[in-house]
Parts: sequence; C-alpha cells; structure tokens
Amino acid sequence: MKSVVVDGATSMLGLALINECIANRIKVLAIARKDSRRLARIPKSEYVEVLLCSQEHAAGLDASALGKYEVYYHFAWGNVLAEQRRNIELQLPNIGYTLDAVALAQRLGCRRFVGAGSQAEYGRVSGRIGPDTPVNPEVAYGVAKYAAGKMAMIRCGQLDMECIWTRTFSVYGIGDNMTTLVMYAIDRLLKGEKPSFTKAQQRWDYLYSRDAGKAFFLIGEKGKAGKVYCIGSGESRPLYEYIYELRDAIDPNLPLGIGEIPYGPLQVMNLQADIRELGKDTSFAPVYSFEKGIRETVEWYRESRGRQ
Repeated sequence: MKSVVVDGATSMLGLALINECIANRIKVLAIARKDSRRLARIPKSEYVEVLLCSQEHAAGLDASALGKYEVYYHFAWGNVLAEQRRNIELQLPNIGYTLDAVALAQRLGCRRFVGAGSQAEYGRVSGRIGPDTPVNPEVAYGVAKYAAGKMAMIRCGQLDMECIWTRTFSVYGIGDNMTTLVMYAIDRLLKGEKPSFTKAQQRWDYLYSRDAGKAFFLIGEKGKAGKVYCIGSGESRPLYEYIYELRDAIDPNLPLGIGEIPYGPLQVMNLQADIRELGKDTSFAPVYSFEKGIRETVEWYRESRGRQ
C-alpha cells in the first residue's frame, strides 16, 4: 500500500490514520469540508495533500486531475451528536453519501474501500461482540451505519472493487469530539468542576486513537476483502474504573458525580469487541493501556486549550 484517500480527514479516526500513514511514508489525499473548524489539525507533511470537498459535493467531484490511489477510507458521517443519532431524517443522507464515496473511490482508481461502521449496529447484546454477532440496531444512527455497510459491499462488487467494513467500539484520544464521555469528563475536571455520570456499571471497551489508526492502516494493507472487522481493545471492564483512572490522571482529589444521572431507556450495558479475526488477518494488537492513552489525551487537551 503506497497511497490512500481519507475522507472525514479532520475526525479523530481520520487524523489517527493520517499520522500512521505519514509514519509509514504513505501518500495521503485528505478530504475535508472547507468550513471545518478542525482543518488546522490535519498534519502538515510532504505526504499529505488536502482536498476541500463536502460529502454533498463528492458525487460531482472531477477526479481526473487528482491522481490515482490504492485504498479509500470513508470516515465522513454527518449528524453524530446524541440527539441527532436518533433522527431518521438526519441519518438517511449518510447512506447515499457512502455510495458517493464508493463512486469517488472508483474514479480515483482505488482497488479497495474501507468503511467505518459502529458498534451501534449491534444494539444491546451480551458477551464478546464479533463480526458474526447478530446485528440489531435500535437507533437511526446504527441502522444507517448497517445499511451503508451493506450497500457499500454491493456497490463495490458491482464496480469490481474490494470492500471491507469495520465496526468501531469506544475510541478516545487526540482529536476526540467534545461531546464524548471522555472529553466531557476531562474538560470538567481540568476546570475543577465535578462531572456527572450514571452508576457507570456497564462494561466498556476503550481503545486509544493511535491504536485505532494502526488498526485501520493494517486493515487497508492486509485485511481480507468482503470481511467485517470489529475495532476495539478486546478487553472490557466496568466504566467507573475508566472514570477513576481518568480522574487520577488529572488530580486524584477531584470529586466525581458517579450515579447522579439515570440510565437511558436504551442504555447499552456491555461492549467488548472480539478482535481475534482482526488480529489473525492483520497482526493488529493494541499497544496503549488506558492509563497511558488517557494521560496523552489529557496533555493534548491541556495544550490545545492553551492555544485557544
């Protein structure tokens, strides 16, 4: 693998993959919206070319002057806030945008398309969750991700391209969205404020963004066409343990509001990715412990706040 396309390039996963590609001297075409407030986060590198184009305009993009690439990574996805994920009308366009991305991948000469799905495709299940676990999405976001993955597989087959779909679990780290539990907690604690949580007894699987970037890189390079891969750490423990570790990385004396928020009606109580197939096919194995990853995340956020 010598060249890739990454749409949704300013997302946490997009940035992590781009940095992994730079480390491996892989040419990257990074696609992002021109109105993105995160454009400055795309690394400046001789290996990275930035293309400003929204999902809405990808279908009509003239790719003739952009050169040829090998693998297309699709991270772009609109309306990802909690309340937006439940809205059917807001999620539906993402399916069409995924198919537009497949078509763009073909015009760019890509032999392989890698899509970023979600654990939300499974709904609420118990035990270890793997590629063969039955899907039962309960929110529009999960339904749209599942539909996009199935449609991408079909369309890629029609266009004689390889397709791989991934289902990411709880990735955190540098470039994370401020609406996630991890970033909400870090922000509150750095301000000396008490963050509020549920009882946090659900078992969770957290993976650091650098490890996620490595996983996506290896999938593009070594993954098997037509497969679905779960991306996570492969381990789970009660959420409150992660919260205490996060707090201790900032100040062990700060208070935590565990139990102050009730569980929601569709609360997922178990997340543990089965990454054995991913490891077998690509040799992927997480390197970062949560303790190390969260300390790097806290330091990154401290520095980014200081530049604001």
